[in-house]
Amino acid sequence: MRHRRLLAVLAALAIAFGALTVFSGGRVLFGGAEARAAAGQVVGFVLWFNFLAGFAYAAVGLGLWRRRRWAVRGAALLALLTAIIAALFGLHVLDGGAYELRTVGALTLRLSFWSAVAVITRRAAQSTTA
Repeated sequence: MRHRRLLAVLAALAIAFGALTVFSGGRVLFGGAEARAAAGQVVGFVLWFNFLAGFAYAAVGLGLWRRRRWAVRGAALLALLTAIIAALFGLHVLDGGAYELRTVGALTLRLSFWSAVAVITRRAAQSTTA
């Protein structure tokens, strides 16, 4: 029972996180010059990844809500892809590329969230099949 509640909370958070990510990324990508100016020194590949990943966040969240096994792998894949984007972002920064400090925070939050979801859901899946 404890696992079901935890998975429901993680699923709801993932769906909300996805919706907010799509909304905020879409606003910068498609909202016009004022929205882009407010975003500051946007790193294009990070922005596009986050925007597109937002749809995957919601899909994985829905999969977790419905207790689909693929959602456990989906969470792990999102963590892995976010780690790759974070590493590429780090290379961009080290190469002197412009960026916003909030991008560091956002990537850290996303990587932490999806890593935690991947670990928690994998353990929950293992304990229900053991």
